[in-house]
Parts: sequence; structure tokens; C-alpha cells
Amino acid sequence: RTCDQLRCTACDFRVSLFNDYIWDQSCDYLFFRNNMPDLSKLRAKMIKKKGARAYACQCNWRSIDKLTDLQTDQRLRWVCGKH
Repeated sequence: RTCDQLRCTACDFRVSLFNDYIWDQSCDYLFFRNNMPDLSKLRAKMIKKKGARAYACQCNWRSIDKLTDLQTDQRLRWVCGKH
């Protein structure tokens, strides 16, 4: 279970999450900077993968397919945006 109200303190964007998808390896900073939060544009780099989840803000992204503690990644600036 994960927080669905994550917010990035670096770019001040809400972190979007997409169930059953991962990000294509060709994704880069400019792709997210130019396309967040437009789902129709983001789909170009999304790959269907059952049981996975793709996360992204405007400056960072992650594909998760197993239980992972995101707090251990020092580069992420994602915090709970309160419920």
C-alpha cells in the first residue's frame, strides 16, 4: 500500500501513479518536464506490465514491480501531500 497523495518538493508537482505500467527505458528528464501531467502524451512511453506501477512528477520517475521503500532513494524528493 502506498500514499496516493505524493508531492515532489523539488518541482512542486503532484506525483502521478499508473497501475499496471512501467516507464520505457528511453524516458528522460525533458520528456517528463514537457509532458507532465498530460496522460495522452505520457502514454507514448508507458509499457503495460501487470502488477507494476509507474510513478512520475515533472523532474523524477520510477517504475516499481516489487515491494520497494522509496524513502531509501536519496534522489527522490517525494513526500506525503496529506490526506
